[in-house]
Amino acid sequence: MESSSSSAVTTRSISSASGENNNYMVMKEYWQTWQAGGLHKVLCMEGGDEDSSYAKNSQASASAITLCKPLLLTAIQSMKLFFIETNEGDSDTAYYDSIRIADLGCATGYNTLATIDMIVGSLRKRYLNECGFDPEFEVFFSDLPSNDFNSLFRSLTAMFDSVSDNNNKTLNKYYAAGVPGSFYHRLFPKSKLHIAVSLSALHWLSEIPKVVLDKTSPAWNKGRAWIEGANKEVVEAYAKQSEKDLQDFLVCRKEEIAKGGMLFILMAGRPESQPPENQLGDDADSRAKHPFTTSMDQAWQDLLDEDLIDEETRDMFNIPAYMRSKEEVENAINKCGGFEIKRMEYKRIVEHSEEKQQEWIMDPVSYGRAKANLVRATLRPIIEAHIGPYLCDQFFNRFQTRVSSDFNLLHKTCFYGVIIVCAIRI
Repeated sequence: MESSSSSAVTTRSISSASGENNNYMVMKEYWQTWQAGGLHKVLCMEGGDEDSSYAKNSQASASAITLCKPLLLTAIQSMKLFFIETNEGDSDTAYYDSIRIADLGCATGYNTLATIDMIVGSLRKRYLNECGFDPEFEVFFSDLPSNDFNSLFRSLTAMFDSVSDNNNKTLNKYYAAGVPGSFYHRLFPKSKLHIAVSLSALHWLSEIPKVVLDKTSPAWNKGRAWIEGANKEVVEAYAKQSEKDLQDFLVCRKEEIAKGGMLFILMAGRPESQPPENQLGDDADSRAKHPFTTSMDQAWQDLLDEDLIDEETRDMFNIPAYMRSKEEVENAINKCGGFEIKRMEYKRIVEHSEEKQQEWIMDPVSYGRAKANLVRATLRPIIEAHIGPYLCDQFFNRFQTRVSSDFNLLHKTCFYGVIIVCAIRI
């Protein structure tokens, strides 16, 4: 991403010459740099603790984690315990390594910390009850280098301080470390991990398929920001990229997780009965209201109609996300080998409560702002890398206006599909 001083110059040049053709050259420098440098350099959830940060706009992820919590706790209760007994015949002495847990795609905020706290607390109880000792725990928070690790570890420190204030300093204490890097590559030594979790992250792809970015290709995704309802060639390109990414992820985890260890995944998914072009299933309301679909495309079109961008700039932006089916996930795990699927489920979660929906019907502007903040939290870094900070702000203004002014949208309910997988390393 550009430096702050460079961004300031670009902002002034765009705002002072709005509508002029040389703006296009400035914007193209952004997305050409992004594509050449790699998605991994700019893809991240919005950091900090502002209203548009991921930490304050991750309610859907929190709902999904709450939904899968019973499955995760059950898996922890049934998994193998790791310890090394002495070979010197002293039955009263046991030597054990620390238990190592990784959160892959941790982002920032409460979700990752609460989940890890739950895992450590549950495992600690099992060790005390079944083995009579309290092992040490190492936790690795891993995400792309662009992730806001500073905010994450400030939150972690605050949580530990809170526990200490309650005189329960060792209750769920663990040794934490950050591991920057893509989970589509190796991150840990062989057989290092006992538990690896990935929560609401694996639907993000490692890159946008190159054919989708080629305007001479049948897979050129003209006029759309995502693949829901796109033509066959676009969907096939995304499906192929998704298959490769999932295989790369599993092969890496196969090396890193010790035998008997657990891999637990929660990711966005689609109903098994639906083809890839129906990323959101057959629910018309969800397709209309999902933040990646209609309002997103309309906001891009607004920038184009106002002569702030050209068609190529609009069409070169694609959201690097793919909702897999259970069948696709199962096939990938079987192809990789080394894992036994203990449980896999598809579930749906509602975007918000009925009470919240009624509140927003009475205040559409508030709803538009909330929806825009949700999208900012997940997509702002890559949109800003694509068109620069000034036009990024203009885009979200248009998005917010579109959502606020569509009264019919307020009466629709959007559901998010998720796939939950628990697999044991064999």
